[in-house]
Amino acid sequence: MAYEVPRSLVEAFYAVYATRDADRIAHYLHDDIEWTISGPVDYLAYCGTHRGKAVVVDLIKRQIPLVLRTYRFVPEAIVVDGDRAAMLSRQFSRRTADGAAISYRVANFMRFRDGRVAENVSLVDTFDAVEQVLGRPLAVRERKTDEDDVVAV
Repeated sequence: MAYEVPRSLVEAFYAVYATRDADRIAHYLHDDIEWTISGPVDYLAYCGTHRGKAVVVDLIKRQIPLVLRTYRFVPEAIVVDGDRAAMLSRQFSRRTADGAAISYRVANFMRFRDGRVAENVSLVDTFDAVEQVLGRPLAVRERKTDEDDVVAV
């Protein structure tokens, strides 16, 4: 039978994750964890894929706080299915550079193994988050389209 993560373990992990205490979070991380945060590394340098428990602890403890410090974490929905869990949340942070408050939504998709988080993929509302981190709207180019470029779906 495949591993089924207990909902109580998922909720305990998210409660500790909300504290942003990397040493407490480490207890829930598998040694071979793969932690991916989607986003533009040019603006949010901590985005990308991080492998190994020590690397992920450093990410949470040192790298992310160089850009922002999360002070509130509000889960909106949690789904647990087999060895996987997903959560949609709103995070409230302050830009490290000037302390300005920002908030953005994050979806986390996790896989558990041996009672620990073995894989995480975080999908951040990066457009919104980056604009708030930069403190200004992103310059978005309008694309000109020709009638020949239109495709009906």
